[in-house]
Amino acid sequence: MDLSFSPEYEAFRKQVADTLAANAHLAPTPEDRGMKNAKRQAWQKLLIEHGLAARTIPTEYGGYGAEPDILKSRIIAEEFARTGLPRAMSNQGISMLVPTLLELGTPEQKAAYIRPTLYGEMIWCQGYSEPGAGSDLAALRTAAVSDGDDYIINGSKIWTSTAKQADMIFCLVRTDPSAKKHEGISYILFSMDTPGIEVRPLVDMTGTANFNEVFFTDVRVPKSGIVFAENKGWQVANATLTHERGMLGDPNATKARLVELVELMKTERVNGERLIDNPLLRDRLLKLHGEVYAMQANGLRITTHNLKKESAGLAGLVVKLMGCDLNHEIARLAIDALGELGVMYETGEHLRADGSWQSRYMYDLGLIIGGGTAQIQKNIIAERGLGLPREPKLAKA
Repeated sequence: MDLSFSPEYEAFRKQVADTLAANAHLAPTPEDRGMKNAKRQAWQKLLIEHGLAARTIPTEYGGYGAEPDILKSRIIAEEFARTGLPRAMSNQGISMLVPTLLELGTPEQKAAYIRPTLYGEMIWCQGYSEPGAGSDLAALRTAAVSDGDDYIINGSKIWTSTAKQADMIFCLVRTDPSAKKHEGISYILFSMDTPGIEVRPLVDMTGTANFNEVFFTDVRVPKSGIVFAENKGWQVANATLTHERGMLGDPNATKARLVELVELMKTERVNGERLIDNPLLRDRLLKLHGEVYAMQANGLRITTHNLKKESAGLAGLVVKLMGCDLNHEIARLAIDALGELGVMYETGEHLRADGSWQSRYMYDLGLIIGGGTAQIQKNIIAERGLGLPREPKLAKA
């Protein structure tokens, strides 16, 4: 089997490598924090202009406008991993909402929201989970009552990432309380500056407020924000969830993280010995290598199905579960390999990588729960992917 690339693709790889090398000095650094950091936005703009981000999104919406090509996508990912340069922005707006709008949004919604979202000028949060509607999302109770051309929204959301920084929200609301719970839901877009919205940060186990509670009190929003159709939000929500699982289990992001781990183990020493020369640690690293390559191959399989307008089936169902677990295992090996330095946190002269491995370890543990718990994901894989019997429901008392 010949797995080498043709001259056309090798030429494309050189083009990508040359572009990254020529612009590496413009790349943002870890110190360039903030979702609207000017250097990060400029890097995103540069990547889009060179077809290294938003590659297949139409130019009319701010994308590069290229035809889908899974080998070119793979080459781009490999070159980012090889160089260690920051990849394109990936967040709820870019990775989840934009593809949803391309599929189901109105022309007006696409024109208004896609370009500023792609360029990092418009930040979004996701209003899905509620205190009584997490794994059973369709049990949500946040109500949107019709009032002329508007809705009046009352209720609350929880575990809302980036709500404190967001300009906009894509939100699930109940627009028909008399309908079956999956049929009375609408998916609506509106500004987080709308009067009546209160955001309360939630500090998680990383020690920072990555999540928030959001409260809606008589929030008036225009009906033009509805995506697809009123009371058809469950279909839209599932489209977004598909993209969310892909974002959380992105094999290219995991490959980049693995490259960081390899570099750490090559440079750090214990008792004069490189970490990578320790046979036990090296065996664990090789196992992770194999799992990352398997996830990349699975990603190519999913992309092929998508290009053919086919369901990815089981290949798509395992992405979130396997990706989040693998990210956590990579961080765990970094923590274990660093020994006593691995348990340091927050500040200290011996802290490595500004404490990013410790933070990732805790945050990734949370993502095994968030975005659909591992237990729920296993049920979905078993029932929808493998055709096993549904989990029996407990008898009512």
